[in-house]
Amino acid sequence: MAMLTTANKVGERELLSDTIARIDPDETPIYSAAQKRTTTGIFAEFLVQELASAANNNHRNEGASLTDTGVTALTRLGNHHQISTRGFIISGSVEAVDKAGVDSEIAYQTVLAGLDLRKDMETSIGNVDQARSGSDPRKAASLTSWITNGSVGGGSGAFSSGNGTDTVTGGTDRALTLALVDAAMQAAWTDGGNPRLLVASGTNRANISDLTQSGTNLVTNQATTTARAPVTFNGAVSILFNDFGQLEVVPSRFMGNDRVFLIDPDHVAVGALTGRNFVEQEETGTADATKRQVLCEWTLMPDAPKAHAMVLDLNGS
Repeated sequence: MAMLTTANKVGERELLSDTIARIDPDETPIYSAAQKRTTTGIFAEFLVQELASAANNNHRNEGASLTDTGVTALTRLGNHHQISTRGFIISGSVEAVDKAGVDSEIAYQTVLAGLDLRKDMETSIGNVDQARSGSDPRKAASLTSWITNGSVGGGSGAFSSGNGTDTVTGGTDRALTLALVDAAMQAAWTDGGNPRLLVASGTNRANISDLTQSGTNLVTNQATTTARAPVTFNGAVSILFNDFGQLEVVPSRFMGNDRVFLIDPDHVAVGALTGRNFVEQEETGTADATKRQVLCEWTLMPDAPKAHAMVLDLNGS
């Protein structure tokens, strides 16, 4: 009698893991660092107050009459909301069968759609040069349409107007240097900002570590420990110090090698329209299937654009 073994048995269920690992990146450093606000209209407005320049000779005679030194008016800025979605269609059979790893394919795909949507928003904020637009489909002005501190490449390179109405003009590419980062940090600090987050692509994140190890512009701190410890070398830089503060260096998988952002988290927000913040919507009448999408109607709100800085037109080296 022939023995039944795994070699000749048919119909065996595949050995699938009940734990499904999500290997796609879902880290969104700019979106995550931004404040979250609820908005009530498709054009979100915000006010910016700048202080008057300091006077060198502010001294008056005793008993002198009041002097009108003028007022510094508020600046009114605004950005359009854009509608971003991620959708899917699941057949009735897929939802009904016994599945490995998930109880409901619809619920699982809804979670994934939300993660993908957040990545799309991160890309729209930091890796797209987009001016605001009220035409259908509406578009929110991206980060590069607001920032005017830092530097752009030579030649035709030029910042935008800084109010979201136009885009930056690309210039000649150049290598990333610590001097460019320091100058950008100083420019934002001079205008009252305190950038604490440096967001860069993986390539530029590694470039920053290489620059700080090259010997130039490098200050080392040495400490003596009482207990014996193995000698270690850390080749990565997670905090970058300069004369105007410190920056947490964060890599982004959704940013090109041509840009680096210095962000003050106190002065940037993402606003979402009331009732439209990562909502699930289902389309009815789709026969034997479930048709669903996750939607967010959102906008970028940098309520003090001069508090941030950027270095553009980098060549990735």
